[in-house]
Amino acid sequence: MNRTDFLRTLAGSTFAVSALGNQVFAETSTGTLVETAPFKQAPLPYDFAALEPSIDKMTMEIHYGKHHAAYVKNLNDAVKGTPFETKSLEDILKTISKAPAAIRNNGGGHWNHTFFWEVMGPKKGGEPKGAVADAIKAQFGSFEKFKEEFAKAGATRFGSGWAWLVAKGGKLSIGSTPNQDNPLMDVSDIKGTPLLALDVWEHAYYLHYQNKRPDYIKAFWDVVNWDKVAENLKKA
Repeated sequence: MNRTDFLRTLAGSTFAVSALGNQVFAETSTGTLVETAPFKQAPLPYDFAALEPSIDKMTMEIHYGKHHAAYVKNLNDAVKGTPFETKSLEDILKTISKAPAAIRNNGGGHWNHTFFWEVMGPKKGGEPKGAVADAIKAQFGSFEKFKEEFAKAGATRFGSGWAWLVAKGGKLSIGSTPNQDNPLMDVSDIKGTPLLALDVWEHAYYLHYQNKRPDYIKAFWDVVNWDKVAENLKKA
């Protein structure tokens, strides 16, 4: 599939974005991009134990209830009384180089985790179908090759960070970001519309997998919500 065919595939499986304008983001399940302070943590889309055995209940309770919640609280504290208090999270992320470190770290932490919860789900996994499968095959040659490259991005990220699959200019690419950076930020080495993300901070897997990050990455494929990835692709 060449670039023209790839774009045609997307066009055939999406809706009239131009007619919706900026409202397209407001109609996501969380509306995180258009959210302004005070920022709020959306409910987890499934039970804490729903992703077992890939991701255990206790890890989910701590990850969502402690780590993500702390990012939201600290973000609200960081923007209070500043010009960022009236800006949408999307606008903050796009110009994050102009923001203090506390806003960069916690704003990214809030957005990244909200996105992460949505691209996973119980009884998911397997291989993607339709436009996502076609786009992955066109870009990487096969689903297995894609998995290898994505896993490498996560496994080789030194310290804490994220692995990403993004779409930009009719192409897919894989990369990683440090800490709580993401591809929406102007400081990111990889830019584009995020389609899939994997948290490779140790708190995301250490209780169950200890220091075996590759095992955690392998288990992640059993809970990927390809339906959500397809929705993200439509908006790209």
